[in-house]
Amino acid sequence: MNLFDSETSRISHIVPLKDAMVSYTPHFYNTQNASEIYQTLFSEIVWQEDEITLFGKTHLQPRLTALYGDDETPYSYSGIVMTPRKFSRTLEKIKEDISNYTGEQFNAVLCNLYRDGKDSNGWHSDNEKELGIDPFIASLSLGETRMFHLKHMQDTASKAKLPLESGSLLCMGGTTQARYKHQVSKTQKQVGPRINLTFRRLY
Repeated sequence: MNLFDSETSRISHIVPLKDAMVSYTPHFYNTQNASEIYQTLFSEIVWQEDEITLFGKTHLQPRLTALYGDDETPYSYSGIVMTPRKFSRTLEKIKEDISNYTGEQFNAVLCNLYRDGKDSNGWHSDNEKELGIDPFIASLSLGETRMFHLKHMQDTASKAKLPLESGSLLCMGGTTQARYKHQVSKTQKQVGPRINLTFRRLY
């Protein structure tokens, strides 16, 4: 089966935020393709649940993760050091599609699996030294829709809240990581699993 054989209309919308470069493409992959890709990646990706230490307390990270890349360049965040597995054919094709669309080059993808509404990713910036200055992050969502929040670090009036639908692509570049934090918060709603692929370039 070809997971990428259906046509879709890719129209990007700029998210109006100061000191940021954020765009949202709601139908990067159409509904059928997004569902098929989700099912493939759900079973294909080797998921792991790491321990994270915050404010002196260690607990399991509230989501599953995996790192894939072109080589073995490690990536570290919040005290967790990840060594990538080699890109699968499916992830490689998605990377090529996003690179062709954005004009950006990526050599790694951090995969997140939110199993239900209790899984989350707290306020943070993707500003680790391995990403260089003003990194470009391309975030593909598959599965359940979850709310994505952005807030300026100094200007509390500059913020956004976006529903990331299945098949959608969110791109962040420029000074977004230097000036903003973002999160996927917990929800009391009954929601199914969501896979999030965040393509990036490691140095």
